[in-house]
Amino acid sequence: MILTVTLNTALDVTYRVPRLLPHASHRVTAVTERPGGKGLNVARVLAALGHKVTATGFAGGPVGSVVRSALAASPAVVDALLPCEGGSRRTLAVVDEASGDTTQFNEPGPLITPAEWSRFLAHYEELVAGAGAVALCGSLPPGVPVGAYAVLVRTARAAGVPVLLDTSGEALRRGVAARPEIIKPNASELAELTGSRDPLPASRDARRRGAHAVVTSLGPAGLLAATARGTWQAAPPRPLSGNPTGAGDSVVAGLLSALAEGLDWPERLTRAVALSAATVLAPAAGEFDPRTYEELRQTVHVTGGN
Repeated sequence: MILTVTLNTALDVTYRVPRLLPHASHRVTAVTERPGGKGLNVARVLAALGHKVTATGFAGGPVGSVVRSALAASPAVVDALLPCEGGSRRTLAVVDEASGDTTQFNEPGPLITPAEWSRFLAHYEELVAGAGAVALCGSLPPGVPVGAYAVLVRTARAAGVPVLLDTSGEALRRGVAARPEIIKPNASELAELTGSRDPLPASRDARRRGAHAVVTSLGPAGLLAATARGTWQAAPPRPLSGNPTGAGDSVVAGLLSALAEGLDWPERLTRAVALSAATVLAPAAGEFDPRTYEELRQTVHVTGGN
Protein backbone atom coordinates (compact mmCIF):
# COMPACT_ATOMS: atom_id res chain seq x y z
CA MET A 1 0.00 0.00 0.00
CA ILE A 2 1.16 3.55 -0.80
CA LEU A 3 0.14 6.25 1.68
CA THR A 4 -0.47 9.82 0.54
CA VAL A 5 -0.71 12.69 3.03
CA THR A 6 -2.67 15.85 2.19
CA LEU A 7 -2.83 18.02 5.29
CA ASN A 8 -4.58 20.80 3.33
CA THR A 9 -7.19 18.95 1.26
CA ALA A 10 -9.33 20.87 -1.19
CA LEU A 11 -12.17 20.69 -3.63
CA ASP A 12 -10.61 21.46 -7.02
CA VAL A 13 -13.05 23.39 -9.21
CA THR A 14 -12.17 23.98 -12.87
CA TYR A 15 -13.97 26.57 -15.01
CA ARG A 16 -13.51 26.74 -18.76
CA VAL A 17 -14.20 30.09 -20.48
CA PRO A 18 -13.82 31.09 -24.15
CA ARG A 19 -11.41 33.88 -23.19
CA LEU A 20 -10.34 35.24 -19.79
CA LEU A 21 -10.42 39.04 -19.69
CA PRO A 22 -9.78 41.31 -16.67
CA HIS A 23 -12.74 43.41 -15.45
CA ALA A 24 -15.18 41.41 -17.62
CA SER A 25 -18.13 39.10 -17.03
CA HIS A 26 -17.56 35.57 -18.31
CA ARG A 27 -19.85 32.78 -19.44
CA VAL A 28 -18.49 29.46 -18.18
CA THR A 29 -18.71 26.71 -20.81
CA ALA A 30 -17.87 23.76 -18.51
CA VAL A 31 -17.37 23.08 -14.79
CA THR A 32 -15.64 20.10 -13.18
CA GLU A 33 -15.14 19.31 -9.48
CA ARG A 34 -12.68 16.80 -8.04
CA PRO A 35 -11.25 16.00 -4.59
CA GLY A 36 -7.97 17.88 -4.52
CA GLY A 37 -4.90 19.01 -2.72
CA LYS A 38 -1.65 17.56 -3.97
CA GLY A 39 -1.79 14.26 -2.11
CA LEU A 40 -5.32 13.42 -3.26
CA ASN A 41 -4.32 14.12 -6.86
CA VAL A 42 -1.32 11.83 -6.35
CA ALA A 43 -3.57 9.13 -4.85
CA ARG A 44 -5.94 9.26 -7.82
CA VAL A 45 -3.10 8.81 -10.32
CA LEU A 46 -1.52 6.00 -8.29
CA ALA A 47 -4.86 4.18 -8.22
CA ALA A 48 -5.19 4.59 -11.99
CA LEU A 49 -1.75 2.95 -12.30
CA GLY A 50 -3.04 -0.05 -10.37
CA HIS A 51 -1.54 0.61 -6.92
CA LYS A 52 -3.35 0.20 -3.62
CA VAL A 53 -3.58 3.67 -2.10
CA THR A 54 -4.66 5.10 1.23
CA ALA A 55 -5.17 8.86 1.53
CA THR A 56 -4.95 10.69 4.83
CA GLY A 57 -4.91 14.28 6.05
CA PHE A 58 -7.69 16.59 7.24
CA ALA A 59 -11.17 17.26 5.85
CA GLY A 60 -13.78 19.47 7.51
CA GLY A 61 -16.91 21.52 6.93
CA PRO A 62 -19.22 21.35 3.89
CA VAL A 63 -16.32 21.28 1.42
CA GLY A 64 -14.69 18.44 3.35
CA SER A 65 -17.96 16.50 3.19
CA VAL A 66 -18.08 16.91 -0.58
CA VAL A 67 -14.47 15.73 -0.85
CA ARG A 68 -15.14 12.61 1.24
CA SER A 69 -18.35 11.81 -0.63
CA ALA A 70 -16.44 11.96 -3.92
CA LEU A 71 -13.73 9.67 -2.51
CA ALA A 72 -16.38 7.21 -1.37
CA ALA A 73 -17.68 7.06 -4.94
CA SER A 74 -14.17 6.03 -6.07
CA PRO A 75 -13.27 2.99 -3.93
CA ALA A 76 -9.84 2.64 -5.58
CA VAL A 77 -8.56 5.15 -2.97
CA VAL A 78 -9.09 4.26 0.71
CA ASP A 79 -10.33 7.29 2.67
CA ALA A 80 -8.34 7.67 5.91
CA LEU A 81 -8.90 11.43 6.23
CA LEU A 82 -9.48 12.81 9.73
CA PRO A 83 -12.29 15.28 10.44
CA CYS A 84 -11.41 18.77 11.64
CA GLU A 85 -13.53 21.56 13.06
CA GLY A 86 -12.51 24.11 10.41
CA GLY A 87 -13.76 24.02 6.84
CA SER A 88 -11.61 22.60 4.05
CA ARG A 89 -10.66 24.91 1.22
CA ARG A 90 -11.51 25.19 -2.46
CA THR A 91 -9.15 25.85 -5.35
CA LEU A 92 -10.44 27.45 -8.53
CA ALA A 93 -8.72 26.99 -11.90
CA VAL A 94 -9.98 29.11 -14.80
CA VAL A 95 -8.94 27.75 -18.20
CA ASP A 96 -8.77 30.25 -21.06
CA GLU A 97 -9.81 28.13 -24.08
CA ALA A 98 -8.39 30.66 -26.55
CA SER A 99 -4.84 30.59 -25.19
CA GLY A 100 -4.85 27.33 -23.21
CA ASP A 101 -3.53 29.21 -20.16
CA THR A 102 -4.85 28.56 -16.64
CA THR A 103 -5.34 31.05 -13.79
CA GLN A 104 -5.39 29.55 -10.29
CA PHE A 105 -6.98 30.77 -7.03
CA ASN A 106 -6.15 28.89 -3.79
CA GLU A 107 -7.92 29.37 -0.46
CA PRO A 108 -5.80 29.06 2.74
CA GLY A 109 -7.48 26.08 4.42
CA PRO A 110 -8.85 25.38 7.92
CA LEU A 111 -7.25 26.23 11.25
CA ILE A 112 -5.97 22.96 12.77
CA THR A 113 -6.00 22.86 16.59
CA PRO A 114 -3.16 21.34 18.67
CA ALA A 115 -5.49 18.49 19.70
CA GLU A 116 -6.34 17.75 16.05
CA TRP A 117 -2.65 17.72 15.13
CA SER A 118 -1.79 15.33 17.98
CA ARG A 119 -4.60 13.03 16.91
CA PHE A 120 -3.29 13.05 13.35
CA LEU A 121 0.25 12.12 14.43
CA ALA A 122 -1.02 9.00 16.19
CA HIS A 123 -3.22 8.14 13.19
CA TYR A 124 -0.31 8.61 10.76
CA GLU A 125 2.01 6.38 12.78
CA GLU A 126 -0.53 3.55 12.56
CA LEU A 127 -0.95 3.98 8.80
CA VAL A 128 2.79 4.15 8.10
CA ALA A 129 3.25 0.74 9.71
CA GLY A 130 1.35 -0.82 6.81
CA ALA A 131 2.76 1.32 3.98
CA GLY A 132 5.38 0.52 1.36
CA ALA A 133 6.00 4.19 0.53
CA VAL A 134 4.71 7.61 1.61
CA ALA A 135 4.03 10.85 -0.27
CA LEU A 136 3.93 14.03 1.85
CA CYS A 137 2.38 16.70 -0.33
CA GLY A 138 1.36 20.31 -0.43
CA SER A 139 0.93 23.30 1.84
CA LEU A 140 0.40 23.26 5.58
CA PRO A 141 -2.98 24.51 6.79
CA PRO A 142 -3.00 27.20 9.47
CA GLY A 143 -2.18 25.86 12.93
CA VAL A 144 0.02 22.96 11.78
CA PRO A 145 3.65 23.41 12.97
CA VAL A 146 6.06 24.52 10.26
CA GLY A 147 8.25 21.52 11.08
CA ALA A 148 5.38 19.09 10.55
CA TYR A 149 6.85 17.38 7.51
CA ALA A 150 10.17 16.84 9.26
CA VAL A 151 8.30 14.98 12.01
CA LEU A 152 6.37 12.89 9.45
CA VAL A 153 9.54 12.05 7.50
CA ARG A 154 11.29 10.87 10.67
CA THR A 155 8.31 8.73 11.66
CA ALA A 156 8.32 6.99 8.28
CA ARG A 157 12.09 6.52 8.27
CA ALA A 158 11.92 4.97 11.75
CA ALA A 159 9.47 2.44 10.28
CA GLY A 160 11.78 1.77 7.30
CA VAL A 161 9.37 3.37 4.80
CA PRO A 162 10.72 5.61 1.97
CA VAL A 163 9.26 9.11 1.73
CA LEU A 164 8.76 11.52 -1.16
CA LEU A 165 8.35 15.12 0.02
CA ASP A 166 6.64 17.70 -2.22
CA THR A 167 6.24 21.06 -0.51
CA SER A 168 7.91 24.47 -0.44
CA GLY A 169 9.32 27.26 1.70
CA GLU A 170 10.23 26.68 5.33
CA ALA A 171 8.26 23.41 5.42
CA LEU A 172 10.58 22.08 2.70
CA ARG A 173 13.71 23.46 4.37
CA ARG A 174 12.94 21.68 7.61
CA GLY A 175 11.66 18.55 5.90
CA VAL A 176 14.86 18.10 3.87
CA ALA A 177 16.91 17.98 7.07
CA ALA A 178 14.95 14.85 8.09
CA ARG A 179 16.45 13.03 5.05
CA PRO A 180 13.52 12.04 2.81
CA GLU A 181 14.21 9.57 -0.01
CA ILE A 182 13.12 12.07 -2.70
CA ILE A 183 12.12 15.72 -2.81
CA LYS A 184 10.35 17.20 -5.84
CA PRO A 185 10.61 20.99 -5.94
CA ASN A 186 10.09 23.15 -8.99
CA ALA A 187 12.93 25.42 -10.09
CA SER A 188 11.69 28.38 -8.01
CA GLU A 189 11.22 26.28 -4.87
CA LEU A 190 14.69 24.77 -5.29
CA ALA A 191 16.22 28.23 -5.70
CA GLU A 192 14.43 29.43 -2.56
CA LEU A 193 15.77 26.42 -0.65
CA THR A 194 19.39 26.72 -1.77
CA GLY A 195 19.88 30.31 -2.94
CA SER A 196 21.07 29.10 -6.38
CA ARG A 197 19.09 29.54 -9.60
CA ASP A 198 21.19 27.00 -11.48
CA PRO A 199 19.22 23.75 -11.01
CA LEU A 200 22.16 21.34 -11.13
CA PRO A 201 24.37 22.83 -8.39
CA ALA A 202 21.20 23.69 -6.46
CA SER A 203 20.14 20.02 -6.62
CA ARG A 204 23.53 18.93 -5.31
CA ASP A 205 23.23 21.46 -2.51
CA ALA A 206 19.79 20.10 -1.60
CA ARG A 207 21.25 16.60 -1.44
CA ARG A 208 23.93 17.84 0.96
CA ARG A 209 21.16 19.27 3.12
CA GLY A 210 19.66 15.80 3.53
CA ALA A 211 17.61 14.66 0.51
CA HIS A 212 18.78 11.34 -0.93
CA ALA A 213 17.53 12.37 -4.38
CA VAL A 214 16.27 15.66 -5.84
CA VAL A 215 13.89 15.68 -8.80
CA THR A 216 13.27 19.21 -10.03
CA SER A 217 10.37 20.20 -12.27
CA LEU A 218 11.68 22.43 -15.06
CA GLY A 219 8.31 23.23 -16.62
CA PRO A 220 8.22 22.54 -20.38
CA ALA A 221 11.86 21.30 -20.20
CA GLY A 222 10.81 18.30 -18.10
CA LEU A 223 12.63 16.94 -15.04
CA LEU A 224 16.17 17.03 -13.66
CA ALA A 225 17.12 14.25 -11.22
CA ALA A 226 20.22 14.40 -9.02
CA THR A 227 20.76 11.11 -7.17
CA ALA A 228 23.49 9.04 -5.56
CA ARG A 229 23.57 6.94 -8.76
CA GLY A 230 23.90 9.79 -11.22
CA THR A 231 22.17 12.77 -12.81
CA TRP A 232 19.52 12.57 -15.52
CA GLN A 233 17.26 14.94 -17.42
CA ALA A 234 13.98 13.83 -19.01
CA ALA A 235 11.81 15.90 -21.33
CA PRO A 236 8.48 15.50 -23.16
CA PRO A 237 8.61 15.06 -26.93
CA ARG A 238 7.13 18.48 -27.69
CA PRO A 239 5.86 21.68 -26.02
CA LEU A 240 2.38 21.16 -24.57
CA SER A 241 -0.55 23.54 -24.10
CA GLY A 242 -3.29 22.75 -21.61
CA ASN A 243 -4.21 22.79 -17.93
CA PRO A 244 -1.09 22.29 -15.77
CA THR A 245 -3.12 21.84 -12.57
CA GLY A 246 -2.12 18.48 -11.10
CA ALA A 247 0.77 17.90 -13.51
CA GLY A 248 3.33 18.09 -10.69
CA ASP A 249 1.22 15.66 -8.69
CA SER A 250 1.35 13.22 -11.58
CA VAL A 251 5.15 13.52 -11.45
CA VAL A 252 5.03 12.53 -7.78
CA ALA A 253 2.76 9.57 -8.56
CA GLY A 254 5.05 8.45 -11.36
CA LEU A 255 8.17 8.65 -9.21
CA LEU A 256 6.59 6.97 -6.18
CA SER A 257 4.94 4.16 -8.15
CA ALA A 258 8.21 3.43 -9.96
CA LEU A 259 10.07 3.48 -6.64
CA ALA A 260 7.59 0.99 -5.19
CA GLU A 261 8.03 -1.23 -8.26
CA GLY A 262 11.83 -1.15 -8.03
CA LEU A 263 12.38 0.57 -11.39
CA ASP A 264 15.65 2.37 -12.13
CA TRP A 265 15.96 6.13 -12.46
CA PRO A 266 15.59 6.48 -16.25
CA GLU A 267 12.37 4.46 -16.10
CA ARG A 268 11.10 6.47 -13.13
CA LEU A 269 11.68 9.73 -14.99
CA THR A 270 10.14 8.43 -18.20
CA ARG A 271 6.97 7.48 -16.35
CA ALA A 272 6.85 10.75 -14.41
CA VAL A 273 7.30 12.96 -17.48
CA ALA A 274 4.75 11.03 -19.55
CA LEU A 275 2.17 11.16 -16.75
CA SER A 276 2.75 14.87 -16.24
CA ALA A 277 2.38 15.59 -19.96
CA ALA A 278 -0.79 13.49 -20.19
CA THR A 279 -2.23 15.40 -17.22
CA VAL A 280 -1.56 18.76 -18.89
CA LEU A 281 -3.52 17.55 -21.92
CA ALA A 282 -6.48 16.30 -19.85
CA PRO A 283 -9.56 18.55 -19.37
CA ALA A 284 -9.82 18.14 -15.56
CA ALA A 285 -7.24 18.68 -12.83
CA GLY A 286 -5.31 15.62 -11.70
CA GLU A 287 -6.53 13.27 -14.43
CA PHE A 288 -4.95 11.68 -17.49
CA ASP A 289 -5.97 9.57 -20.45
CA PRO A 290 -4.20 6.16 -20.32
CA ARG A 291 -3.82 6.00 -24.12
CA THR A 292 -2.26 9.47 -24.22
CA TYR A 293 0.08 8.46 -21.41
CA GLU A 294 1.22 5.30 -23.23
CA GLU A 295 1.82 7.24 -26.45
CA LEU A 296 3.87 9.89 -24.64
CA ARG A 297 5.84 7.31 -22.65
CA GLN A 298 7.30 5.96 -25.89
CA THR A 299 8.69 9.37 -26.86
CA VAL A 300 10.13 10.81 -23.61
CA HIS A 301 13.81 11.68 -24.06
CA VAL A 302 16.15 10.83 -21.15
CA THR A 303 19.81 11.86 -21.05
CA GLY A 304 22.57 11.58 -18.46
CA GLY A 305 23.75 8.87 -16.11
CA ASN A 306 26.75 8.25 -13.87
